[in-house]
Amino acid sequence: MNSEKIFYIIISTMLVTVFVLFTFIFSSNGLDSRNAAKVKTIYFVDHISSAHQAVIDLFNERYKGQIKVETVNLSFDKFSTNERKELLARYLRSKNNRIDIFSVDQIWVPRFAKWSIPLKKLIDTSEINSIIPYAYETCLWNDSLVAVPLYIDIALMFYRDDLLKTLPDYTSLKKLINNSITWNDFIHLSKQFDKNKNPFYLFQADDYEGLICSFTELMANENNPIIGKNGEILLNTPAGKKSLQLLVDLVNKNNASPQNVSYLKENESFRYYAKNNGVFLRGWPSMIDDKNEFLSDENRSQLQMAPLPHFEGTKPKFVFGGWNLMISKFSERMPEVIKFTRFLLSEESQKLMYERGRYLPINKKLYDDTTFTKKYPELIFFNNLFKQGVHRPFIAAYTNVSDIISYYINRAIKNEISVDDALSEATRLIKDKAILVK
Repeated sequence: MNSEKIFYIIISTMLVTVFVLFTFIFSSNGLDSRNAAKVKTIYFVDHISSAHQAVIDLFNERYKGQIKVETVNLSFDKFSTNERKELLARYLRSKNNRIDIFSVDQIWVPRFAKWSIPLKKLIDTSEINSIIPYAYETCLWNDSLVAVPLYIDIALMFYRDDLLKTLPDYTSLKKLINNSITWNDFIHLSKQFDKNKNPFYLFQADDYEGLICSFTELMANENNPIIGKNGEILLNTPAGKKSLQLLVDLVNKNNASPQNVSYLKENESFRYYAKNNGVFLRGWPSMIDDKNEFLSDENRSQLQMAPLPHFEGTKPKFVFGGWNLMISKFSERMPEVIKFTRFLLSEESQKLMYERGRYLPINKKLYDDTTFTKKYPELIFFNNLFKQGVHRPFIAAYTNVSDIISYYINRAIKNEISVDDALSEATRLIKDKAILVK
């Protein structure tokens, strides 16, 4: 973690503490006892995009004089997913009751379950049944519903259609890409572009969770999970070596990806892609959030979406992402928090989140709503990707497993260690239950 990120974490921790003290001491509830009895303020921790804010504003207006939602913004502009996770965990360990509801990467649910309340008896069965199964299954831990999804994501590839049009075989290439091109054909296509002028393929290969997503779906292409059903480590396998070798070769052999992808997380990759007129970019649907400062209106208008490439002879697989909502067991405003949670699950809120920020709905009714899908036909594309989606390992020790794997994969991509050594060393450390200090 570089010094700038450490600075942000220190400052953020201070800001959260100051924020809590400020709202506790100086809020209107503290100054006016009559108002305190009337308005309940709840605190929501998330990356607050314009779409999030629109939904929160709608809720606050609808429950004006009764409930008010205040936000603590852990923005993706300042923090990676890993850093957000550690900030949240650090705060919840203090057992402070000033955080009521918070969002987590779906893969964090096992880690945060001990700080959250079971929800099945607090949310109507009809609302639970409306959740698409791909999102619902990430909310369960030890057979208990400990979270509900806010939105789901699935990995895909963006490309600049205007750049692809410069090639003589544009029509056939576009068809190939839109049906998931093979990695062999994709690498061959890279040779038709001047990499100095247009970086061909950007993916997030820094030592963090985003790199695990790429590796997971390559392994899934080969029908080889990272963790077996009985908890066995399945990294150092023919499929594991093939998957990691592809990532290494994209950078070091085929020059399809620039060397500095090994230092890129989401925001850095978006910035690099836009600034350097990249051709293809691994990303998520919510990347085109209207607050993404790295995309000009002109660039945004040229972006097309396609499935990611796959190994020849395999079925394409795409990693699920998304963020779930959990309610702190230390909250003292439970009825109000439940009301807000149910509001976020509603068709109304889910529509607004998609229309403002392209956050994929978790309410299955919207995918069956022909009026809505006619207005947003890309939802049909996303729904088809879901059928080929794959989850990262859902285990209690996932954080440390992920840290170890991403560290050694990143080193291999940097050519600091061989593919075989990276996988064998990662396997050894995971089996030893080692704690990796980075």
